[in-house]
Amino acid sequence: MSTVAQSLTRAFAALFEPRILGLLLLPPLGSLLLWVVLGWLFWDAWTGMVRGALGLTTVAGWLADWNALWVIDYTAVIAVLVAILPAMLVTALLVTEIVAMPVIVRWVAERYYPELRRAAGGSVAGSIGNALIAVTVFMLLWILTLPLWLTGIGAFVAPLLNSAWLNQRLFRYDALADHATQEEMAQITATERGPLFVLGAALSLLLYVPVLNLAVPVLSGLAFTHFCLGRLAARRAAVS
Repeated sequence: MSTVAQSLTRAFAALFEPRILGLLLLPPLGSLLLWVVLGWLFWDAWTGMVRGALGLTTVAGWLADWNALWVIDYTAVIAVLVAILPAMLVTALLVTEIVAMPVIVRWVAERYYPELRRAAGGSVAGSIGNALIAVTVFMLLWILTLPLWLTGIGAFVAPLLNSAWLNQRLFRYDALADHATQEEMAQITATERGPLFVLGAALSLLLYVPVLNLAVPVLSGLAFTHFCLGRLAARRAAVS
């Protein structure tokens, strides 16, 4: 079984562990609650901003001539929803990183790699910096690939690839931070870039599966921890 498939299999199995089960719905529910509150507070301002921007375009003049300005109102609503969806995903992943990853890494290490030496090559500052870079690049990619949504298949592929990149960039650091040295973290990131992205893509596909998508943030943390610690253990065994 490939390392990616094995990581996914173990991640699914771990979802039913009591320690993990208690964390499962925290990221999606926390993200949903936050954005419901923000939407309630700022919905009119957000949609009003988009309507104002659209109202300055030539298209708005054409719509006014046809008494169809309602199109701008609906477009504003859709635009705000398109912006909120990736923000909800990012929020859920960040909640997972902050709240769940310390528990996940400890559990996976104790269960599968009890003899793996801790090297503490990562830090809180490094984790924060990594998260800021990951989220910033993801949001830029999301904006730049929005035109691809008009091509039909691009509406499926572009978000999938963007989410795959975000997953692997966000979780690989925290998965290795406690146990790998800085050199080992850099080596694994460089040599396992392809499998890391494939794992991120596989997990991103699950976002399209109803109900199961609620577990994707914690499932991602589990899968990347299994993958990264497994590769770290194999690397150390090879050089010992």
